[in-house]
Amino acid sequence: MPDDRHFALALGERDGGLSLMLAEHGFITVCSDLHGPTERAVDLHRTLGWDEWITYEAIDATAIPKADNSYDVVIFKSMIGALGSKEKQAQAVREMHRVLRPGGVLLFAENLHGSPLHTWLRKRFVAWDHYWRYLDPVKDRDLFAPFARLDDHTTGVLANLGRSEGQRDLLARVDALIRPLVPANQRTIWYGVAVKV
Repeated sequence: MPDDRHFALALGERDGGLSLMLAEHGFITVCSDLHGPTERAVDLHRTLGWDEWITYEAIDATAIPKADNSYDVVIFKSMIGALGSKEKQAQAVREMHRVLRPGGVLLFAENLHGSPLHTWLRKRFVAWDHYWRYLDPVKDRDLFAPFARLDDHTTGVLANLGRSEGQRDLLARVDALIRPLVPANQRTIWYGVAVKV
């Protein structure tokens, strides 16, 4: 009898937002972070009634303690920059590829260098800037070499500068107008889907 269940792994999850989305879409999900997700994640999932679909683990993305071909979906957001080097980032992506089933997908959104203004602001105001390795959508495409297909896009110019949700929403509307004028390597977010053969 075939198993109709679908399994997902969310990496770098801290507060569990991506895990919640996966559970809402019918995936039995592992919510993970390097030192384990926060209590806030567990409380969020319990409050919204999805805690039976989600388990919690401490997982190092460069050495995922799961069998080959275990998941239909692997997902991360703003996580591999924290690994600090391209070698570690490549190792993490290889591990994600390994644990995906054939036909499985990696969904990602990661921070880019952005413009010189973004670089300057991060150096002044972002505590982790000294160790974070921001990606480049051209020079770092090879990170996804293990995958058969990569469908990716860049976005974000000013929206991440907002200090409140309202400010970010307003700046995102401005972004929609100016994004076509800004080169891809000066935008702030790289997102996409990578598919395993």
